[in-house]
Amino acid sequence: MNQYKIFKAQQQGSFEQQTADIKQQLDSWLNDNQQTAGELRYCKVFLSDILNQYDTLKTSPLYQDCLAQHPCTIIGQAPADGCKIALLAEAGHNANGFLFQSLRLSDEEAQGVSSYLQTLTLFERYIQSLQGTEMTIRDNLVRTWIYVADIDVNYDGVVRARNDVFRRYGLTADTHYIASTGIGGYSQTRHATVAIDFLSLPDVKPRQMKYLQALDHLNPTHEYGVAFERGTRLTLPNREIYYISGTASIDKQGQVLYLGDVERQTARLLDNIRALLADGGAQMSDIRHFTVYLRDFADRETVGRYLDNHHPGIPYILLHAKVCRPQWLVEMECIAEKDKKQ
Repeated sequence: MNQYKIFKAQQQGSFEQQTADIKQQLDSWLNDNQQTAGELRYCKVFLSDILNQYDTLKTSPLYQDCLAQHPCTIIGQAPADGCKIALLAEAGHNANGFLFQSLRLSDEEAQGVSSYLQTLTLFERYIQSLQGTEMTIRDNLVRTWIYVADIDVNYDGVVRARNDVFRRYGLTADTHYIASTGIGGYSQTRHATVAIDFLSLPDVKPRQMKYLQALDHLNPTHEYGVAFERGTRLTLPNREIYYISGTASIDKQGQVLYLGDVERQTARLLDNIRALLADGGAQMSDIRHFTVYLRDFADRETVGRYLDNHHPGIPYILLHAKVCRPQWLVEMECIAEKDKKQ
């Protein structure tokens, strides 16, 4: 199975110092696992102030020596522990040929353009990238992450655009949608309100994809006007991978539960995740890591303590990133893996 590791800066100080600290930790982890930077499959960098930090990161030894040669996404979502930079790394053999694309708009493309049109542009850019291959958005797109600046204002345009794109290319409630997280986040482009990461798999067959449901816990997303799958189980020759979409405190009627109570919302969303995994034959113990999004930075200790007490063996990263509904105080996504039964 693949290995996942979350790195957080262990010292306060300048951005350059914290970036050097992350590189030292990454080098040590790879060395301890008898791996090299060449065996990194995917990295995700979280920055506290992306407009001021992006260029410095791109010229740093961390990026130049380790991250530049592999799929890497950089997003403005502040680590909730107060550090300036954190890193999620995945290492392992990419025998299945996953294709990861981090698509961003330039300032010229984004300035004065609505979130609806920005979302359409990025999806069409992804679809154009598939031309000349045998891949399609319907058959080969496994997972998306959609980052929305000022999400309380701009999310509606994203939802409408994604609905229109999916309808145009044959993704419906009767076929399937795509596992996804739509969350507050910023790209390095000042005027961009939308950035999207796409994970695709060539040569995947429909029978390899199971779209997870937990109808006694959560309703289908199309019932409240959005188009994404709650989760996807991908069956590969030697293992099963579970991509659980951003999940919040919601009931089977689509209503937000436990308004104003972040601890009870955390418990409920984890119960929802447990139910989704069970639909695909997995358990919470199969989770490799959580990514946790907090609307309010002040909730970090409550949510962190809950995870430490109830799921002490699962690594997690807390990020200050607004969830798409103001009433949701916390949202989580995760990846789970288990060896395939022979």
